[in-house]
Amino acid sequence: MSTIHKIGRRKTAVARVYVTEGTGKITVNKKDLNDYLTTATLQYKVKQPFMLTDNVDAYDVKVNVFGGGVTGQAEAIRLAISRVLVEINEENRTLLKPHGLLTRDPRMVERKKFGQKKARKKFQFSKR
Repeated sequence: MSTIHKIGRRKTAVARVYVTEGTGKITVNKKDLNDYLTTATLQYKVKQPFMLTDNVDAYDVKVNVFGGGVTGQAEAIRLAISRVLVEINEENRTLLKPHGLLTRDPRMVERKKFGQKKARKKFQFSKR
């Protein structure tokens, strides 16, 4: 197996993932996963596709991720890894799809409106 490249997105975060056969080492922006994502919840989100498909120590992952916050970046990485696992073995789709790991979350921050403090603040009501 050669290197497989996929892209995952969430909010404004974009993750480029390169997967090769290996020992389960995950590198994010040239740092170890545990150094880049410090909370256990975010580390679990990144490893979730491997756990569901029983491939925890089967592949090495290199990730370039930018934009957004840490949660958006972790979910972008998770989407990209899920897409790679489906390309490796089409049967993984039936394991990942029910957990929503192959769905691109389309929610984005709504833009601020001119003359207002926030996006959804109502304009001043005037009867006349």
